[in-house]
Amino acid sequence: MYKFKGREYPCCTSLTMGIIGGKWKTVILFHLLSGKLRYNELRKEMPTVTERTLSLQLKTLEEDGIIKREVFTSKPPLKVEYSLTDFGKSLIPLVKSIADWGNLVVEKYP
Repeated sequence: MYKFKGREYPCCTSLTMGIIGGKWKTVILFHLLSGKLRYNELRKEMPTVTERTLSLQLKTLEEDGIIKREVFTSKPPLKVEYSLTDFGKSLIPLVKSIADWGNLVVEKYP
């Protein structure tokens, strides 16, 4: 058994998919590869995701230590930026490989 943040997983791939699996988490990570993004910038990149789903996925990624949420309150309006943590940056090769494989599928197996 593998344990992470109080959850148990039967194998290492299950742990990985538990952290980044689902429809939107890898999409969020893909868009954060290029740097910090505000919530509305993420929404524009992912127009079909609901606000509730995006908020929940961001919260889960933050709780798992994959992304960092930074709030700026020095002057209105409130500004929130999301970025990859060092732990999250360790996923960059994996996310890039997933994206490359998706491009291959579109090109060679339409």
